[in-house]
Amino acid sequence: MPAPAIVLVSDTHLADLESAFARYTAEYDVRTARSRGEATRVAEQVVAEGGTVALFVSDSRLPDDHVLAACHLWRTVVPTARRLVTAHWDYFIEDAPALRQGMAVGKYDAYLLMPRGTRDEEFHNAVTDLLSDWGATVPDPEVVSVKVVSPTNDGLTMAIRDFLDRMGMPSRRYDPDSEGGRYVRAMLPDDATYPMVFANNRPAISATSVRDVARTLFSADDVDIDRVVDLAVIGAGPAGLATAVYGASEGLSVVVVEAEAIGGQAGTSSMIRNYLGFPRGISGMRLAQRARNQALRFGTEFITGREVVGLEPDPAGAAHLVRTDGGDLRARSVVVSTGVSYRKLGVEPLEALVGNGVNYGAAMTAAREMEGYDVFVVGGGNSAGQAAVHLARFARSVTILVRRPGLAETMSDYLVRELEYNPRVSVRPCTQVVDGGGEGRLSWLCLEDTRTGERERVEAQGLFLLLGAVPTCTWLPEEIELDANGFVLTGRDVPQDHWRDGRPPADLATTVPGIFAAGDIRAGSMKRVAAATGEGASVVPLVHAHLAGILQNEPV
Repeated sequence: MPAPAIVLVSDTHLADLESAFARYTAEYDVRTARSRGEATRVAEQVVAEGGTVALFVSDSRLPDDHVLAACHLWRTVVPTARRLVTAHWDYFIEDAPALRQGMAVGKYDAYLLMPRGTRDEEFHNAVTDLLSDWGATVPDPEVVSVKVVSPTNDGLTMAIRDFLDRMGMPSRRYDPDSEGGRYVRAMLPDDATYPMVFANNRPAISATSVRDVARTLFSADDVDIDRVVDLAVIGAGPAGLATAVYGASEGLSVVVVEAEAIGGQAGTSSMIRNYLGFPRGISGMRLAQRARNQALRFGTEFITGREVVGLEPDPAGAAHLVRTDGGDLRARSVVVSTGVSYRKLGVEPLEALVGNGVNYGAAMTAAREMEGYDVFVVGGGNSAGQAAVHLARFARSVTILVRRPGLAETMSDYLVRELEYNPRVSVRPCTQVVDGGGEGRLSWLCLEDTRTGERERVEAQGLFLLLGAVPTCTWLPEEIELDANGFVLTGRDVPQDHWRDGRPPADLATTVPGIFAAGDIRAGSMKRVAAATGEGASVVPLVHAHLAGILQNEPV
């Protein structure tokens, strides 16, 4: 395929941009234009030649249109391209106030000062971030880390590829008779079933589940930790990852157990724009993988693809037993940070099509398969809004369905405004899905107006369900108190008959000494990535205090 294009657009400072982007010419097709109209024609030509545009880089001042109108037009030509507005230092400050408002609602991706000389690495760091984000979301990745061989995009194949996306491992599906397919098939017995999965330095496998892949790529076959560790973290979402980073950095021996992909629900977010310290936003996958790498750097051990099936508290609080489906480990303290899963829709014909057009969560891989389709997103929270923005890069139309009269009560304002601006996204309030179906794959939905009861059948090739929070901790022992909805009670939320000496547990402590809860699994949590991260950091001093108490009670 042709190299992806970068289109530089400026009337008066095009030479400056060409000089700055000379370093990209070896791997990208760098093209130039002096106006919005010329840039549009260049992009259309790239697409007509079978290529795509990875990045538009535009001067903040164009001779034939306002730059925000230009960015809007370019998004209609190449929806997957990233859009960078860069201003000359003569008018960078003057243009900033009006343009930054546009960036806040997603009209473009970044606003930068043009390079003022060679090796302006701050500028190029932003450019490579945008290109990296583009590369992680395009339908056909430039770099393939894992080969998945399957004759069809069935539910399991899609689930495996989605897991690999969330783990930051780009994959590609190969037909069995393709060159790549034959290469992988030669490593397995003739009677091996599909899908087959192969990554360099790992054995090829015939996968029967996502967890088969997780264990093959990231963990040993069995849990084999023959010592008592200071801290076991159950769940590797934002709360669990923060606990691991802060605990391991302070010298604790930390083991994290995660049944699925690192990052939890947050790891499926295509772009989080309101996380502190990332002004251009960051995808949930990248945030999670950076946190994982940070925890590994401090010595954290990760067990991936193993489900925790039980927790047996030590009455003395010194060595709790964590049971997994691949073995046990003992820990002096435990942080439960398993988060939540999406609530089921409960429409049986659609449940039967999960993985075949119907998806719980953002399903990044499935989103890329929606090119040219009409898709629907059910949910009114930030996760639903982020999923809709991402889907709009591929789908012909994206309709958000909510039972409420609108999104303002449940979604961040910046996302509501970004959705309002996106021409491919519409919101249908006071609506619920009551039926749907298709021949082996979703093709239609039945929608009901919750006010009038009126029903309408619509064509639909994709349904993405992001419906509230269901706790994932059915394996917890009865000694740990839960609220009526199954969330873990901590601190002053614990019933008074479980207080000790008339005092409630510490804020993140449960009813069992040495067992804590952090993040979305905890009753009363905020259900925000930053809040979960904060709880993960805050629980570590409580762990230290518990470990110090154990030490004091041990015989000298």
